[in-house]
Amino acid sequence: MNMNLSVLWLDDKRGYLADWVTQKWVRLSGRIANLKSELWLQGQIGETRQIGESYFERLSQSSRFKLSVNPIGAGLVQDFSVLRSDTFSPENIHPKIIDFYEHTTKYNLDVWSQWCGAFKPFGWIIAALFSRRLQQLNMPISPLETSRGITSDIIQLTDESGVIVGTGWLRKLIATSSVIYAGIYSTCKPPKFPGRCMKVVFPLPNGNATVIMKPQLHPDGSLTLVSSGSGFGEPGFYFIVQKNGDEAWVKYLHAMKESIHVYVDDANEVRANHVLKLWGATFLKLHYRMRLVSSRQEI
Repeated sequence: MNMNLSVLWLDDKRGYLADWVTQKWVRLSGRIANLKSELWLQGQIGETRQIGESYFERLSQSSRFKLSVNPIGAGLVQDFSVLRSDTFSPENIHPKIIDFYEHTTKYNLDVWSQWCGAFKPFGWIIAALFSRRLQQLNMPISPLETSRGITSDIIQLTDESGVIVGTGWLRKLIATSSVIYAGIYSTCKPPKFPGRCMKVVFPLPNGNATVIMKPQLHPDGSLTLVSSGSGFGEPGFYFIVQKNGDEAWVKYLHAMKESIHVYVDDANEVRANHVLKLWGATFLKLHYRMRLVSSRQEI
């Protein structure tokens, strides 16, 4: 029997040993939350075997929502102004940045990645134990992995009345068709923050990783989304493991912080610098270029 943690299968309920150990850590170190009352923590749950490209189709089938891939003009958020608060004025954000978020299907993406210093072996370990097998949060280890580009698909889930109940963003490496990222975008109002935040749910076995990012405006019209806070109920990184019914174990990960600075460069193109930190040290940098395309067929 292969005793590698990444491939040792337990059963359909617990999944692979590496995933089950992670879930046990969340249960032991987190808190129990009632998701029916803590609406800001509600999010999609992943199956135990894999997330991958077909996750949204499986979600559509299980929830009976209609699935649309790259509907013309669709974006990660329908209306960027929902983020308005006493501390954030969306009307002062550069119009091209708002256009990207509201009409993401109009853009192609290029990405460059750089693991920093001693953290690169950490990236290999995470890839070997989790991300490559799960086809989720599968960040490129080498910049050459993205040399042939990445795909960017917006996936809308709508109910019978046509109301959008979720917006997925699926990104894959063109060279290998490996999924980098399968996230569901929305906004939420954390109880200990004065305004609405951008929320991204990454389904994982028996739970998810939820990133809640507060918006920050800069004088040049650029935007930074920051997943940083001082504790539960604030923006930040949450691991969530389903318990039963409406209850879940929730772990607020103080050590994990990230920021995404979105700006318009001198060539009038939208770009973003994405920085992830662990215990205050930068471990991964990602740079994105979002380019308008003349047309995109609806699938």
